[in-house]
Amino acid sequence: MILSGLEIKKEIEQGNIIIDPFHHSRVNPNSYNLRLSDELLVYNSDVLDMKTKNDFRRITIPQEGYILRPGVLYLGRTEEYTETKCFVPMLEGRSSVGRLGLMIHVTAGFGDVGFSGYWTLEMQCVMPVRIYPYVEICQIYYHTLLGESRPYQSKKYQRNTGVQPSLMYMDFQEENSSEES
Repeated sequence: MILSGLEIKKEIEQGNIIIDPFHHSRVNPNSYNLRLSDELLVYNSDVLDMKTKNDFRRITIPQEGYILRPGVLYLGRTEEYTETKCFVPMLEGRSSVGRLGLMIHVTAGFGDVGFSGYWTLEMQCVMPVRIYPYVEICQIYYHTLLGESRPYQSKKYQRNTGVQPSLMYMDFQEENSSEES
């Protein structure tokens, strides 16, 4: 089941959900609006390699906005830090953002119980669109979980503090070291 907005507030008060900073005005009937930070990350290569730490550059989104271009993957992050103790967090773009042709996640809209940190947004657009820092860009909602779970423990993304590029290359390093053992 999905938590209602009132239930999200209640779980925040009880400490089972953390959204920081939290503003009551961003609570929806069954979700909470998260904002885009002022930082983007863009890969420097036209071809990305799963086994390699890919090179990238950082862009600061100015107050007057920044134009995203089709065919480019932009990594952003939420301004809010979130943490869940016993719920499954999910992330979706706001419908107003989608109606501008801006997608805020390629595949990573699904979170894990126990995740703590900032959400990295994998943004793409179907036509040029100007974005602004601190705009309410997506919404987080929470599912209840049936049965016992093991909290999220990823060494790669847990407790991140900024935009996170893909760290998939670490999986290959772990795979190689376990084969050598």
